[in-house]
Amino acid sequence: MRILTIILFSVLFSLTGFAQGIDFFHGSWDEALDLAKKDGKVIFVDAYTTWCGPCKRMAKNTFPDAAVGEYFNANFVNMKIDMEKSEGKKFKGKYPVQAFPTLYFIGPDGEVVHKQKGAQDAVNFLKIGKHVMGKVDFSKDYAEAYEAGDRDPQLVFDYVKALNKSKKSSVLVANEYIRSQKDLTTDFNLNFILEAVTEVDSRIFDLLIEHKSKIVALHSPAIVQEKILVACDATVKKAVEFEAESLLEEAKAKVKANAPKKYQGFALESDLYFHKAQGNSEKYRKCCKEFAKKQIGDDAKALHELAVSLFESFDYDADAMKDAEKFAKKAVDNGEELEYVLTYASILSNNGKKDLALKSAQSAIKLVKDQSGKAKVERLIRKLKS
Repeated sequence: MRILTIILFSVLFSLTGFAQGIDFFHGSWDEALDLAKKDGKVIFVDAYTTWCGPCKRMAKNTFPDAAVGEYFNANFVNMKIDMEKSEGKKFKGKYPVQAFPTLYFIGPDGEVVHKQKGAQDAVNFLKIGKHVMGKVDFSKDYAEAYEAGDRDPQLVFDYVKALNKSKKSSVLVANEYIRSQKDLTTDFNLNFILEAVTEVDSRIFDLLIEHKSKIVALHSPAIVQEKILVACDATVKKAVEFEAESLLEEAKAKVKANAPKKYQGFALESDLYFHKAQGNSEKYRKCCKEFAKKQIGDDAKALHELAVSLFESFDYDADAMKDAEKFAKKAVDNGEELEYVLTYASILSNNGKKDLALKSAQSAIKLVKDQSGKAKVERLIRKLKS
């Protein structure tokens, strides 16, 4: 799955086994530039030193984050460069670094796309990464030639790939090329179909399924399945955008038919995403219960996220808040973290159980590890007493 637009999904991804942190490239800077040119990616550079405290915090807390890893591994060539070693000194000669860490985003042409000073938590770091990707248009170099009438197959392939990387629609360009071909079973055209698939509600997706065995022979079952899941996920987002439950069901059906082992998790997560976006508390509550039963079990972090999601979106709905209270309590029972206890106390308060809420908040004092945590507990206790 690639849906990250609601907080809950960062947990869902970690549960279903996707990326667990950033995979850093260990070659030289010149090799990184070559790889960025080959893959059409931006290079992310963590310009750090070994003695820098904020650098260590990012390395410990931000880079291992599952959602961060998934996004950055898909969109960037990632490097860590020690600014006090030879590679770092050479890097500083072209890209100035006065503070640590400095986070550089550099295009495959060597030009700086974005520069950010200071450590970032996972949420802000993801926002920066998405901001960078929003600034990069990989397709502009091909668009001029295409619009001038150049229909060389390799150029069209590269154009479609660049449009996809730039999050632009490649459907018109891809369909025009496919209509011009008499034989879609050549290796080049099979690779083209694989690249061109972006959504399931399209002829191109049907062609992928029709020629699936041949495409798998060129790549691997895992690569083709991942492409199918990404396309299905894009259609779920489209379903939300157009409020079309029929598209949601089509995406789920395509996963069931083509990646049956992934179906249960995909269907549950997609239903959660869709019904929350539609503001349908009744259906969302039902999805939360089913997801908790079939996917979460006793996972405290995931239970806490379900409780938070219900609380943030449906605090006005008494039935939803009863479910939120149950999830929050189970999270505390299975993982007594400060954040879980404070969430449970806040939900109890919202549900009119002031005495229990205060008792829960006071019990959180023993879980405090720093001044920030202490301040949170004291603020909540003051609020509950007022």
